[in-house]
Amino acid sequence: MTRKFFVGGNWKMNGDKKSLGELIQTMNGGKVDSNVEVVCGAPSIYLDFVRSKLDSKFGVAAQNCYKVPKGAFTGEISPAMIKDCGVNWVILGHSERRHVFGENDELIGQKTAHALENGLGVIACIGEKLDEREGGITEKVVFAQTKVIADNVKDWSKVVLAYEPVWAIGTGKTASPQSVLCWVRHFFSSGSVTGATCKELASQKDVDGFLVGGASLKPEFIDIINAKA
Repeated sequence: MTRKFFVGGNWKMNGDKKSLGELIQTMNGGKVDSNVEVVCGAPSIYLDFVRSKLDSKFGVAAQNCYKVPKGAFTGEISPAMIKDCGVNWVILGHSERRHVFGENDELIGQKTAHALENGLGVIACIGEKLDEREGGITEKVVFAQTKVIADNVKDWSKVVLAYEPVWAIGTGKTASPQSVLCWVRHFFSSGSVTGATCKELASQKDVDGFLVGGASLKPEFIDIINAKA
């Protein structure tokens, strides 16, 4: 199956209505490649706001969801709630959810299954930490993360896998195209994607897109969207 080049923007816990409104205005006014699918991951409190302001040619994603439809789960949101905001995507298994909030592979697999059952597209994140890479267990870690996601997927047309070299985040180390491509084949590459690096990464035959962090909050996000062109 041929997929459009995919660019996700993960805004994380950043922004307010003023700054996000300005970013949305920039995106709406920017000239973007129509052959690229773009999805912006907004903080849950701003999902309604972003979906109402962002041009319909751009998708919107929640940054997380829980594994059941409703209940006594303070602070969580469900796929049904996400869809009720007009949003059709969710990011699951991001390294910060795994390593800051302690989400394990099993929980991420359960979340993936529930999100897909409820009609959301899933941006599923995988990737190894620096100590895992230096310990020579990258393949073991990435395989385990990927398997539990794959075990819960029946229709891959609703899923993108984003390989995130966690070791390249905040360590001063840079994920080169070569180091990314050791582990990415028709996955989407995350980590070290900026306006300066996007064209080289996009030119690699086995990179089908990006999941962008901080750079997705800047005007250069338009350049990243257009990197393939």
